[in-house]
Amino acid sequence: MTTIPSPNSMPAMVDVLVIGGGINGAGIAADAATRGLRVMLAEAGDLAGATSSSSSKLIHGGLRYLEQWAFRLVREALAEREVLLSKAPHIIWPMRFVLPHVDGMRSKLTLRAGLFLYDHLAARPSLPESRGIDLATDPAGKALSPELTDGFSYWDCWVDDARLVVLNAMAARMAGATVLTRTPVTAMRVEASVWRVTLGTGASERHVTAKAVVNSGGPWVGRIAGLTLGARNAPPPAIRMVKGSHIVVPRIAGADDALILQHPDGRVIFALPFEQAFTLIGTTDESYSGDPRDATISPAEIDYLLAIANRFLRTSLTRRDIVWQFSGVRPLDDDGSERASAVSRDYRLECDMAGGAPVVHVIGGKITTYRRLAEQAVDLLKPTFPAMPPCATATAVLPGGDVGGNGHPAENFAAWFEAFSARHTGFDRISLHRLARRYGTRADMILDGARAPADLGTDFGAGLSTREVEYLKAHEWAMTAEDVLWRRTKTALHLSITERGRAADAIDAALPGL
Repeated sequence: MTTIPSPNSMPAMVDVLVIGGGINGAGIAADAATRGLRVMLAEAGDLAGATSSSSSKLIHGGLRYLEQWAFRLVREALAEREVLLSKAPHIIWPMRFVLPHVDGMRSKLTLRAGLFLYDHLAARPSLPESRGIDLATDPAGKALSPELTDGFSYWDCWVDDARLVVLNAMAARMAGATVLTRTPVTAMRVEASVWRVTLGTGASERHVTAKAVVNSGGPWVGRIAGLTLGARNAPPPAIRMVKGSHIVVPRIAGADDALILQHPDGRVIFALPFEQAFTLIGTTDESYSGDPRDATISPAEIDYLLAIANRFLRTSLTRRDIVWQFSGVRPLDDDGSERASAVSRDYRLECDMAGGAPVVHVIGGKITTYRRLAEQAVDLLKPTFPAMPPCATATAVLPGGDVGGNGHPAENFAAWFEAFSARHTGFDRISLHRLARRYGTRADMILDGARAPADLGTDFGAGLSTREVEYLKAHEWAMTAEDVLWRRTKTALHLSITERGRAADAIDAALPGL
């Protein structure tokens, strides 16, 4: 059943080698492949294995970036919010945000002015405008301290960040790209105006020739750039590594909207509804200098997040309430800001065309603007590929997102889901909704021929079946239990620690034979 090509069948020569399988790398690979270029993506670990699965899981303009006068970034992000909502309505959906007003912090006039700009910097046909609210009567007030009496609401979008990466990698593969995971780039050199690249080490070592390279290594962009320095007389890109951490607690009573909680230091954190039964709280901003894969939340960060939450929420939280915590390292463009939270979230592209073998380094960026970043990165390669057509990703839906309809993306998804449920009456709606949110129209591939849950094989926990794991291996590069339980799905979050271990052992035992 496996549809992912074996590394043994990889091409010897490509037009573009993309290094890094986070959101930027996957987006660039999809863009380049849909323009007809021969593309290979090489990822040292798993897709979305680092920063891109450790975000706050939002598609948003970045309201707080208006305070940094980052109008171009906010405008671009708001426009992309609409594009992405239409591209993937199964994993991206609207979410209301509630911002309580607090005396002594940002004034009502400042908040109202910022939200007015947020409403009007870009068209928002799919989302309502902001408004003032009375927290004594608004449902969100049930989660907040009774001392908070008024505030504002506005709309942004939620996203399953790791799945967004995988769907872009799938789109790249569907357009002809080769996508390799667990395949590090170990050496590079320029020879006869092309890149000669070594992938892997030892018995797994392979070689590929590429006319152009895109370095989208995220926190490792400088390390990857170092591989090119033997062929380039140029310094590595300057980046600032900033760690962001989150905690997850059982769903806070009444917190069914996203809450924005202000801290006296000027930062804000989110308390977001997460996976039906939980609340996600974050993020922090700390400068970081270690290995990005070793990033973990510190006791000080936990205290910081709990202190802000307890300042605003009616329910008091302690460390005992935390059921999961995660950290990621953002590779930001080093603009010289003194505080980590003030470093720009904008992106920068460096293109070195010396020697006729271009390399593009991707620095910074955010999930919301990945598609535009990808478009601009591939456009930089036009001198090498003059016949390359324009970008076509703005209107192309991602795998599973073809739910049909001509109306609001969320309404189109809802209508499709009703038809999907009617085709699978042997399954409860909760299970069907879970599959629909993960896979969209491709959920039919998992349920094909099944009349009841028993037809899907072993239940590894929380409804995760053998048939679903088989699909993830065959179509989504899942190779380990961690890939399945945490990145392709969030099943582990719904299991006890003992159940997680049992499920992981069973999945790791089953994967080789699927």
